[in-house]
Amino acid sequence: MTDTIFVTGLVIHARHGVMEHETEVGQRFVIDLELYADLQESSRTDRLADTVSYADVVATTTAAFKNTNYKLLERAAGAVADAILSHFSRIRAVKVTVHKPHAPIAAIFDDVGVVLTRSRHPHNG
Repeated sequence: MTDTIFVTGLVIHARHGVMEHETEVGQRFVIDLELYADLQESSRTDRLADTVSYADVVATTTAAFKNTNYKLLERAAGAVADAILSHFSRIRAVKVTVHKPHAPIAAIFDDVGVVLTRSRHPHNG
């Protein structure tokens, strides 16, 4: 059984991108997280110590996403996934979606981005 903790619509201003103005001025990114863990214990005990704090996940995500400027969203999303898996032992896998709604594309579009799923045990899903 896998339970899910989620955070959606986390807005972070960062300087990721290939274009020079993206690294100088930066832009708004939106991150969605799905954290897969066994929440059976916390669903019985009602203790924060038995689960993962949303606030801590947001702080870890924000630091991982902002601390380095990456050219590719894939790398920025990978940094978030790596940070979450290394900081939270209860998390078995994480799905990170990074939206770049103001990407420099000469077209009208609603959204672009990447979705990465990373696991502690890649062979077990």
